[in-house]
Amino acid sequence: MISEAKKSYNQQIVLQNNPDVTLYIKREDLLHPHISGNKYRKLKYNLQQARLENKTTLLTYGGAYSNHIAATAATGKEFGFNTIGVIRGEELSTEIPSNPTLHFAKSNGMQLHFISRENYRLKDTAGFFKKLEQQFGDYYLIPEGGTNNLAIKGCEEILTQEDECFDFICTAVGTGGTISGLINISEAHQKVIGFSALKGDFLNEEVKKWTEKSNWHITDAYCFGGYAKINSDLIEFINQFKQETGIQLDPVYTGKMMYGIYNMIREEIFPKNSRILAVHTGGLQGIAGMNENLKKRNLPLIQ
Repeated sequence: MISEAKKSYNQQIVLQNNPDVTLYIKREDLLHPHISGNKYRKLKYNLQQARLENKTTLLTYGGAYSNHIAATAATGKEFGFNTIGVIRGEELSTEIPSNPTLHFAKSNGMQLHFISRENYRLKDTAGFFKKLEQQFGDYYLIPEGGTNNLAIKGCEEILTQEDECFDFICTAVGTGGTISGLINISEAHQKVIGFSALKGDFLNEEVKKWTEKSNWHITDAYCFGGYAKINSDLIEFINQFKQETGIQLDPVYTGKMMYGIYNMIREEIFPKNSRILAVHTGGLQGIAGMNENLKKRNLPLIQ
């Protein structure tokens, strides 16, 4: 069952230039080869619910390099579900062989259904659901990014009793599910900081739907201009971080989070003697696709 996986562990990051704070990274990326990090957490109870409802097909949404699409496809193959991925962008239908994420999803048995970006914006409407049911029959729906009440329940299991010693819990933010789970399970003395992968403050309202606590903050100061946007500074940071720690970061989520944490430490935003825990939410499958884009832009590659 998906509930059976390796346990994550906390790895200390040695900070050469600031001994006044302590930084650890929770290695959620090691939970499963293809269903790792927050995707494992978000899918765990959704998979159990699909079994209870006797559903045999999982349907979800995503873009060209979606971690969620890849993880759902791998989940279906490993645990005996049919999977359908509704993909944003009709033009991508001809790019499956050259797109690492879509190629992986298809190779794991996922049926890919490409729609226009205009129609994709209607994906949460009753009319859109009706069309999907007419085309694909009965299915278990998992939202884009995997965030729902069951996903948040799974994300509440990221922190354990040994993590009560930390003052700050840091995570990357995409749809708000992971940080909501962390907030719900956090202790009163802890502050949860979200590093948004998207520009804007709209994620604050999303998180408020899932938690009543106020010990959290989301910043978009390190989103590098928006979702999946990247520059040579971030690439250099990711590559240097791997060289120094042996830990691979992804360019969309965890790379930006760790870049932000390092900057905040350098600017002494964290109080002296703070203990910081950063959650590695996985997402490493997206590196291959990002490197293809970087080649076209003549930028350094993520190593």
